[in-house]
Amino acid sequence: MGKSGSGKTSMRSIIFSNYIARDTRRLGATIDVEHSNVKFLGNLVLNLWDCGGQEAFMENYFASQKDRIFKNVEVLIYVFDVESRDWGSDLHYYQSCLDAIRANSKDARIFCLIHKMDLLPEQQRDQIFEDRIRELRSRSEPLKIEGFRTSIWDETLYAAWSQIVHCLIPNIRTLESHLEYFCRTCDADEVVLFERTTFLVIANAATVNHQDLHRFEKISNIIKQFNLGCSRSQTRFKSMEIRGSSFTSFIDVLTNNTYAMVVMSDPNIQSAATLLNIAAAKKHFEKLEATR
Repeated sequence: MGKSGSGKTSMRSIIFSNYIARDTRRLGATIDVEHSNVKFLGNLVLNLWDCGGQEAFMENYFASQKDRIFKNVEVLIYVFDVESRDWGSDLHYYQSCLDAIRANSKDARIFCLIHKMDLLPEQQRDQIFEDRIRELRSRSEPLKIEGFRTSIWDETLYAAWSQIVHCLIPNIRTLESHLEYFCRTCDADEVVLFERTTFLVIANAATVNHQDLHRFEKISNIIKQFNLGCSRSQTRFKSMEIRGSSFTSFIDVLTNNTYAMVVMSDPNIQSAATLLNIAAAKKHFEKLEATR
């Protein structure tokens, strides 16, 4: 949810419908509520409700559709346009959403996205984001919220949505523990699991620390764009091996619904051995996926 023009439909189209950022300019405003059922990880269906943010629609949601829209909600994603000239009105509708969530879906997770951050001067972004999230947390009490800064032009969009879908995946802790075992068995620096269609990060395991906290989302963005380029050329992306001066990275299909990225830095481990380990792990992770 969010006011009209905040960017809700654009981000949904990029993540789930394979739009690239510049193509979202031709998307029109959402009328009332657009429903979409998105298959994620094969057997998980995300029932997304994209609610138009025009004032008349927003008033109607709270006046006569409250029980229909806010019943059985798992996640509320509220999108704020960081350049909105009517922050007071944004807060009014946000608090109306919180009231409806408390009454109808008290266990729902709440995510607040401060969107279009690319429009701000870089030196102002941190301060403005912190100020907005601080105020939203204060106004949301006693409910807890998670806040993200986002833009359709960089990896921040993938960072936010990876966290959102992560909380919806059943038995995610079991999957993470098996990924950690696989990482240690391969003597890998890191193993990252991506959902095959969206390239959102599902889970990761690491044996070394990395300074770049946004590396997963950057990879998601890059590989998804490469995959879209392959599709336009009527070819399919299956696997990739990247060699650097101090590491080798393998990206390969792990299950019908996931890709795995395995990062190796030990020069004594041959690429063929890593590829064999990935191939050997496929049946195990397919069986694990089937039990979800």
